[in-house]
Amino acid sequence: MPAFGMLRDDFDDASRDVVLWSGSYGDVVEEAGLARVPCSTAFSAYQSASVYTLADSQVACRVVPPAAGGATVEALAELLVITSTGGTDGGFSLNAVTGQLSLASRSGYFDGAAVVLTYSPTDHAWLRLREAAGVLYWETSPDGTAWTVGRSSESPAWVADTNLSVIMAGHRNNGTDDYAEFDSFNIARAGFVAPSDRQAAGLGPLVRTGSTLSGG
Repeated sequence: MPAFGMLRDDFDDASRDVVLWSGSYGDVVEEAGLARVPCSTAFSAYQSASVYTLADSQVACRVVPPAAGGATVEALAELLVITSTGGTDGGFSLNAVTGQLSLASRSGYFDGAAVVLTYSPTDHAWLRLREAAGVLYWETSPDGTAWTVGRSSESPAWVADTNLSVIMAGHRNNGTDDYAEFDSFNIARAGFVAPSDRQAAGLGPLVRTGSTLSGG
């Protein structure tokens, strides 16, 4: 039963890892040290295998949003943990059209308690969804080192599921096609604490070795 903390990718080898990201769809590529996901009227995402748990673990990465590009409703970059139940998921949705960052835990494609922040490309450059001791945290960071909690809530039961996947996704309703870009998935930076490679709950140091939600 791997925790999400065991899933790491720096996207530096110019080739999508088809084992780590076996559920990917759309014309996603790895280029210039980034996971590049088309932001078009189609749906595209890097998606992991559905074999992970979020309990006492995390998903985190640097996110570069697409340009609004003339879209009238949404041009999205999203980091979401997906369950086996459609419309039940949690994470972040960044909309370049509205300039908003939504922190949501959805059931039936809806979260009435979602927290919506005014997006800052500096303060919200890194996103992290973390679970610890029965609490789910949505956190942001300018550098992947110092984190600010934007929302916390009691963990939904699904965080302990062992068939979760994570997506890094892009989508727009119209306008000019672009890319949402992602980097350093669960890769440590100086002073960054992430879940260890574990089979039991716990947090430990990790040493580097190398509002609309569309997911559901």
